[in-house]
Amino acid sequence: MPYWRLSAFYCFFFAVLGGLAPYWGPYLNAEGFSAAEIGQLIAILHATKIVAPNVWGLIADRTGRRMAVVRIGALAALVTFAGVLLGSSFWWLALVMALFSFFWNAALPQFEANTMNHLGQADHRYSRIRLWGSVGFIISVVGFGELIDRFGVHILPWLLLVLFVGLWVSSQIAPEARQHSHHQHSDPILRVLLRPDVIGFFLACFLLKASHGPYYAFFSIYLEEVGYSSSMIGILWAVGVVAEILLFLVMHRLLPRFGARWLMTVAMLLSALRWILIAAAPQLLPVLLFAQGLHAASFGVYHAVGIALVNRYFVGSNQGRGQALYSSITFGAGVAVGSLASGLLWDVLGGSMTFYLGALAAGLAAVIAMASLPGRHAEEPVPA
Repeated sequence: MPYWRLSAFYCFFFAVLGGLAPYWGPYLNAEGFSAAEIGQLIAILHATKIVAPNVWGLIADRTGRRMAVVRIGALAALVTFAGVLLGSSFWWLALVMALFSFFWNAALPQFEANTMNHLGQADHRYSRIRLWGSVGFIISVVGFGELIDRFGVHILPWLLLVLFVGLWVSSQIAPEARQHSHHQHSDPILRVLLRPDVIGFFLACFLLKASHGPYYAFFSIYLEEVGYSSSMIGILWAVGVVAEILLFLVMHRLLPRFGARWLMTVAMLLSALRWILIAAAPQLLPVLLFAQGLHAASFGVYHAVGIALVNRYFVGSNQGRGQALYSSITFGAGVAVGSLASGLLWDVLGGSMTFYLGALAAGLAAVIAMASLPGRHAEEPVPA
């Protein structure tokens, strides 16, 4: 298995996210946009995931050339993101963000499917490769924080362009896997989607990612208002991802031992606790550090279990579209709805109440996951 070549792509992809997630909101704030406009612009980044992964997933499934889709997406994202340097009006940035995210969001689901094909039956070892995405995120979030404190947030687009170049280069060296899963029987995709456990899985994941909307759109602005510097904000984001890395190192043992339903439910309950702590005590650094440590559950456990379940639900010719649907419904529609809603509520209810509502959504997600996902005895065995 080409461990390092696969890991390099994850490293650059999530390094880009490490620049966008914490600092794009402050960048837009510095450009003079209102909270509602910031929520709308950030929602665009995630709304394109509703369409883009499914379009590119269908192409990849029909052609069998997943890495071609990844490489085209990485190059087109680089070219279109450069448009940020050409204007700063709301509608211009909305157009640029829609274009670059349409291509950027196309790449990851197909790369995930390619990685799973490389892993074969050892899908529980996915986290050992994916952790390098977390490393890339930490490097960019901490490094960008220092650079922004020194030179100002307006250097952000230039820093991101460098990472987009790295993403494209890494896509060139990652090999295409032989698609063993195409020898598996695959039910019509609509039949899979109508299964009660699949419906419950996607609904729970949608709600959990919607609960992240205030976090992705306004967490950095929320901390700025309390008085934290860009460097400290970057460190707080990084703490969450360090916890995520530690989780990924042991996730291949946890999933076979405890099963998907138990792990997913606990992850969602801990997500609710995380938003409650952020809402209640943002001025207390120890509380924030603990809350950020819960990122190991709210993203790390959730995502590792989610990818494994999608890989089991959608096999053969459905694989690419299955990964695309997971991306679209959760990281796409879920975060877009959460970001848009938080933008509308932020100035009306305030930051704390918006995070409390996120906790409510995460708690509801946990109830649905417990009720709908199969118990440990019903799960497909996972090799040790």
